[in-house]
Amino acid sequence: MSGGLILLILLAILIVFGVFIFNQLVTLKHNVGKAWSNIDVLLKQRHDELPKLVETCKQYMQFEQETLEKVMQARSQVASARESHNIPALGQAEGALRLGLGNLFAVAEAYPELKTNETFQHLQSRISGLENAIADRREFYNDSVNINNVRVEQFPDTVIARLFGFSQFSLLRFAAAETKDVDLKQLFNS
Repeated sequence: MSGGLILLILLAILIVFGVFIFNQLVTLKHNVGKAWSNIDVLLKQRHDELPKLVETCKQYMQFEQETLEKVMQARSQVASARESHNIPALGQAEGALRLGLGNLFAVAEAYPELKTNETFQHLQSRISGLENAIADRREFYNDSVNINNVRVEQFPDTVIARLFGFSQFSLLRFAAAETKDVDLKQLFNS
């Protein structure tokens, strides 16, 4: 074999290997996008359900306006962060919303008529189900982001990633308030 033929074979192998890495990076990038879309759908569904819950609560909780307003403000912050794809702001807004919902459900315990209201029970169950689904999707999103970010930094993938503009994504992190234990006594005394 001549030196030119060996060089052509090595170049062909290198090109095939580069295409293989490129295609894997494309798949990872789209997996992150799909994971984000799954979260986005659930956030939108919860966003649509919260006003119904607040309206139902308003009928019974005349003296708890501050609690209801905090939930609606946090809802607005989540929507804003979601629409702008601002992952760090979404993590903080999610923490505020979850805290507000926890307070709302705790305060609702003081209103027996509200607790037995069929609409309230349905909405509370629906929102709790959405919260669980969002938590599952956040875990999948962060796993997808982590796999992408590791591959973008690993050699030789980093060469292809830099050459074609593949970048890292932000993990969906949460406020410190969301990761610490909940003080149930404080919630029931609110």
